[in-house]
Amino acid sequence: MKITFKLFASLTDYLPPEARYTNVLELDVAADATIMQIIEPYGLPPKLVHLVLINGKYVEPNQRLTQTLAEGDVLAIWPPIAGG
Repeated sequence: MKITFKLFASLTDYLPPEARYTNVLELDVAADATIMQIIEPYGLPPKLVHLVLINGKYVEPNQRLTQTLAEGDVLAIWPPIAGG
């Protein structure tokens, strides 16, 4: 099934070079793939996987090991943000 995968801020460095400018990848994933299984191949450090959204809805950290997606979903991830 096809989903859209977006990484923001410093996480774009973990995308393939051709996707870093747009920060978006179209992925074909297994229907039973969890969030963690989808992001694992990209080597994101767990401490940087802070804000995880599916179609704009927040996914709690304890749900990321079991939460799956549906055809056409958008998975977006942000690192922790620091301000001053």
